[in-house]
Amino acid sequence: MTDLIEHADTDSADRADEGASGGPVPPKRRHLAGAMGTPRALIVAIGVVLVAGVLGAVALAATSGATKANPSSQTPVSTVSVASPRYAPQAAVGATDDYHCSLVNPHITQNSYVISSQFNPGSAEVHHAVLALVPPSMTAQAIAANDATSGKGWTCFGAPALPGASLASFISTPFLSVWAPGHGGDVLPKGTGISLPKGSLVIEQVHYNLLVGDKPVTNGLVLNTVPMSTPLLPMQSQYLIAPPNIPCSASATGPLCDYQASLNYLDQRFGSGGVVMAKGIDQVCGESPDAPPVGDTATCTWRVGSNGYIDRIQPHMHLLGVGFTMVLNPGTPQAKTILNVPNYNFDYQKAYNVAPIPVSRGEKIQINCSYDPRLAQELPVLRKAPPHFVTFGDGSSDEMCVGVTWQTSSLPNSHDSF
Repeated sequence: MTDLIEHADTDSADRADEGASGGPVPPKRRHLAGAMGTPRALIVAIGVVLVAGVLGAVALAATSGATKANPSSQTPVSTVSVASPRYAPQAAVGATDDYHCSLVNPHITQNSYVISSQFNPGSAEVHHAVLALVPPSMTAQAIAANDATSGKGWTCFGAPALPGASLASFISTPFLSVWAPGHGGDVLPKGTGISLPKGSLVIEQVHYNLLVGDKPVTNGLVLNTVPMSTPLLPMQSQYLIAPPNIPCSASATGPLCDYQASLNYLDQRFGSGGVVMAKGIDQVCGESPDAPPVGDTATCTWRVGSNGYIDRIQPHMHLLGVGFTMVLNPGTPQAKTILNVPNYNFDYQKAYNVAPIPVSRGEKIQINCSYDPRLAQELPVLRKAPPHFVTFGDGSSDEMCVGVTWQTSSLPNSHDSF
């Protein structure tokens, strides 16, 4: 297995004059009153392997044998529809979010490629969803985990992994799709597909926002597949992340506007793992986990781990997010903004199929997110949560800065039928 995105950029010298060459200038942190720390360049953070791994900053194992030839116009497309068990979301005391994993069986009878999918949320409580493949080698473990809850699924903050699964096992459960409000159908770029071996199962990780409601929900999933003999290029998906550290707006006050108090609040809602995750992202992106630079932007630079083409990109933030960019080779004459979403809206998120972008091992990719902390007082759903310093977290009132990319090892044929 080859990692596409290896680790955060470790060359602090390159960061000092970023943008001086005339390339795209990423958003800078704006210090607010009472902010802690100062912005600084990314530093060596190779040691934080666990956090990078748990967040899925790894490539999927590429399936073999696909070529760029056109598939036959007679290639049959199979549509598979499944529904998750009915589930009533519930959160821990003091929390308003529930991450729940359900195991569904799409009854795949032949090795296939997924060429498009549609996740159908059963209710407005559904905040976002990740659909992860369980390959045949792990189906027995998945069934046992599901049977242990009488088929009701399990709590799964952070990642759509099996209970007690190792990091290697998590890496073996690649993402089929990522859904968020406004996403609609998930159609892959022409000439590409995601491997779905015979006998595979699917984990549906669904984030429920109980600030919206808590009624029982049944979610649906539709997969459109073609036989694996269809000459498509397999896609790899991976996460790039950056650490938001957003103080309360000038008009908001309260005890949780203190950074450490807010981390304690995160611990109360999601356990110590949530705090470890937030601090780990700070560290892997070269910032002090005890006194990170704060403001209304987040940024982190990663290195490409293999040659290929980026064909698809999806940004993800929560409700304070207002802007997103992804920049290839930032701070160099070759700097190129490969995705710019200047008016990000949580309720209208989508993945963008882009003209194939060639990337080479060792090149840098930077993600930049911008936020409007005033939305915490302006959006009705966020007004239900206490004012607090916002860090990376699983809660709807927390934030994220994530860029999901999909890559092929060679140039897809845009004239393919699929």
